[in-house]
Amino acid sequence: MTWKTVYIWYAVIKENSMIIIYHCFGGSHSSVTAAAIHLGLISSDKTPSSDEIMALPYFDKTTDHDFGSLRFMGFDDQNNAVYVLGKKSQSDRFSNVLMGIAELLSKKDEVVAVNTMGRVNWSMKLGGFTSRRIGAARFGRPVVLKGTQKAFWELVNLVEMTKFKILNRAQ
Repeated sequence: MTWKTVYIWYAVIKENSMIIIYHCFGGSHSSVTAAAIHLGLISSDKTPSSDEIMALPYFDKTTDHDFGSLRFMGFDDQNNAVYVLGKKSQSDRFSNVLMGIAELLSKKDEVVAVNTMGRVNWSMKLGGFTSRRIGAARFGRPVVLKGTQKAFWELVNLVEMTKFKILNRAQ
């Protein structure tokens, strides 16, 4: 995370909005899909097609350089900034770091870190590994797309719970 990112983060929080960070292992599949659902980039009313999923920013496009970097996805309808993050095997330790920085800025109540890994199925893991880690997108991408479609409703549920949590914090 660069100082520029921290400054932008602080500036966004300063305007009474929140920062939502969806994070997963690679920051390329489940976190991107959840953030897209949150922002309305894909409908939460129906399972998206493979083409709709592939059109999402950052979906199956993460490089080694992207790990540990917050990537901006957009602002939601409440002017909250939504980011995605790939954290590799850092598990919830990365959430602790993010929340620690927020606490240092006296903004802990204005940051929500959402771990999407609990919604990741084996197809997503295998396809994501094959596509991103091995670099065989031709073989891994169809598998991760099917896995993402299978996990879609669980991701929708996670986003709905996150929005409810944000609504409760705002009151």
